[in-house]
Amino acid sequence: MNTLVMIGQLLLGLSILVLLHELGHFLAARAFKIRVEKFYLFFDAWNIKLFSFKKGDTEYGIGWLPLGGYVKIAGMIDESLDKSQLAKEPQPWEFRSKPAWQRLIVMIAGVVVNLILGIIIFSFILFHYEKNYLPLAEVNKDGIYATPTGQQLGFISGDKILSVNGKPVERFKDAQSIKLLFGCRVEVERGGERVTLDISENAYKKEAKSLRFRFIEPLNYSFSIDSVLPNLPASQAGLQKGDIVLSVDTLLITTYGQFKEMITASAGKTLPLKILRGNDTLETRLTVDSLGMIGILATMPYKEKHYTTWQSLSYGFTDAMDMLYINIKGLGKVLSGEEKATESIQGPIGIARIYGAEWIWSKFWYITGLLSLVLAFMNILPIPALDGGHVLFLLVEVVTRRKPSDKFLEYAQIAGMVILLAIMAFAIGNDIIKLFK
Repeated sequence: MNTLVMIGQLLLGLSILVLLHELGHFLAARAFKIRVEKFYLFFDAWNIKLFSFKKGDTEYGIGWLPLGGYVKIAGMIDESLDKSQLAKEPQPWEFRSKPAWQRLIVMIAGVVVNLILGIIIFSFILFHYEKNYLPLAEVNKDGIYATPTGQQLGFISGDKILSVNGKPVERFKDAQSIKLLFGCRVEVERGGERVTLDISENAYKKEAKSLRFRFIEPLNYSFSIDSVLPNLPASQAGLQKGDIVLSVDTLLITTYGQFKEMITASAGKTLPLKILRGNDTLETRLTVDSLGMIGILATMPYKEKHYTTWQSLSYGFTDAMDMLYINIKGLGKVLSGEEKATESIQGPIGIARIYGAEWIWSKFWYITGLLSLVLAFMNILPIPALDGGHVLFLLVEVVTRRKPSDKFLEYAQIAGMVILLAIMAFAIGNDIIKLFK
């Protein structure tokens, strides 16, 4: 059942992305009166189709190979390598008969749709699921809590963040974004003085091993236990609502960040606790479960703000661009050899596992939005057989005013398909190896 849920999410997410991407090409082509012969979700390799029908000049269908989709535009050399039309005189309804600027719009339309879709999805997540955000000004009342990773980067608990790359920050979420770990400058107030921290572009490597606890957290406040969940370690240790934790083992506890960090690092261990209950100081022993959980809730003293519709759109755009930036930087590090391709590249199996075995709509939309942005970026790369390859040749044509020969475009298409098939084979093979590991 878990496998079916993962496959279902993958197929639905992929279907949404592919359909809208190809719809962008389709609508742009039809706007310029270019005939579209086929519109397919998934590939009908060896002419094997699950479903098809014809309306007007276009055949619509679903193929059996769920690795993408395509529109077959008349008079264009594409992955089908159909050269039958090219032997005839160009017709007014063919791609090759249109001005270069129209052909350019047709080729970038799919990428534009995926980019817009990613922004819309991220905006929808903020408006519908997150709804509220934590203002940095609230956190600055006590200052941030610096985790061990944050301390390595130069932060100290109690720092008040003033700006990131010279700009003020409204949401605390933006001050703890992973984007910062690819290089930035953070200005903080520390002990009444302004201090500048330069974070290197390789700082993300420090965070990679501690994803459950970010480099800074809004946890630098004193706390008491707000509620204790039944049948979990905290209730078994006798902790109650209103208790104040004074120490864990030999560590004096003054902030919730200290307590959380200590518990997270003590998975599977039994720790002596000293607590204050009313006017009495008590001692007990707490056994942390294997996941580093104990089952207590502590209320954050900071007030959140509600996203307005405009803020959802504005911050949705910002979040989408940040994720796109992170992925571009990540690809650059893979190409430069700084990161291993085997650890960074995911195929269909890997993506299905990221969706997970439980269908959580907020997570589904987040991953689908991220994939839409990645698809937009990957498709615009100047590789023949991708949209970016066609765009490159069209730009060369615009600049030189010379159209590449059909034979050159055919060979470039073949070379691009070989490259893409090799990448896909590597990604799928890498997924399979990870499964066995």
